[in-house]
Amino acid sequence: MTDSKTPAPQVWPTLRATDARALIRFLVDAFGFAEVVSYGDGDRVDHAQLAGPLGGGIMLGSASGRGDDDKWALEPGTFGCYVVADDIDALHERAAKAGAEIVKPPYDTDYGSRDFIARDPEGNLWSFGTYRGAPV
Repeated sequence: MTDSKTPAPQVWPTLRATDARALIRFLVDAFGFAEVVSYGDGDRVDHAQLAGPLGGGIMLGSASGRGDDDKWALEPGTFGCYVVADDIDALHERAAKAGAEIVKPPYDTDYGSRDFIARDPEGNLWSFGTYRGAPV
């Protein structure tokens, strides 16, 4: 949910993956992302963009085959992100059924958010919560 004070997302978390195509499928199945674009041949993903269920999104690609001059050499499994979600308990159930490692099951925070933490098959950490941030 957005309002007139909430700007369009302009920060794009990015990550690299050992098996980017499998990670894309997992993020769609487990967390409800939507694949917007994916460029590359065969198993290799040069660039992919996934939209978040409530807005925003991430960009990702394959870690291998980028050459020695790669200046964005992120190691697979080193990413962490907070994602706003509405129904934490339903998303937690969906993620668990899709094989996400649940690091911390749903819990309530002292600032009014309901959260849970999961790890994807590449080792990245995902925190989902209802806290939308302070108004800008």
